[in-house]
Amino acid sequence: MDLNEVYFWTSTIISWKHLLKQDKYRQFLIESLQYLTSRGLIRVYSFVIMPNHIHLIWEMLSTNGKEKPDSSFTKFTAHLFKKDLSINHPKVLEVFRSDIFYEFWKRDPLAIKIFDKEILIQKINYIHNNPISENRILH
Repeated sequence: MDLNEVYFWTSTIISWKHLLKQDKYRQFLIESLQYLTSRGLIRVYSFVIMPNHIHLIWEMLSTNGKEKPDSSFTKFTAHLFKKDLSINHPKVLEVFRSDIFYEFWKRDPLAIKIFDKEILIQKINYIHNNPISENRILH
């Protein structure tokens, strides 16, 4: 992702596991976004957290050292997931074991550059309607 460009970005939990169903794990994502925003690294325009993925419309403003903010986001939240699961749900943590480490986020998240206002509005509407669509599927 390029700096100073707006993207529709989706990152998914490995194997579509519903890790983000619990409030505390969603809160980890929100706190990470707040931290990156407060440091002036990102600007968030819209987001939705679903049970197994997150959609964001955001802009990368600056790197976090040598790392882009999207990498910092997934790395930091994965660290929080691992820490909490190792203490509170060690059996669930094992579901995310991959050889010698743990993987929570699928590699290569979807990143679509937003080129114009029409696409931006379409993606914001998609984000706003995603929980409604999900509920229709689940019921």
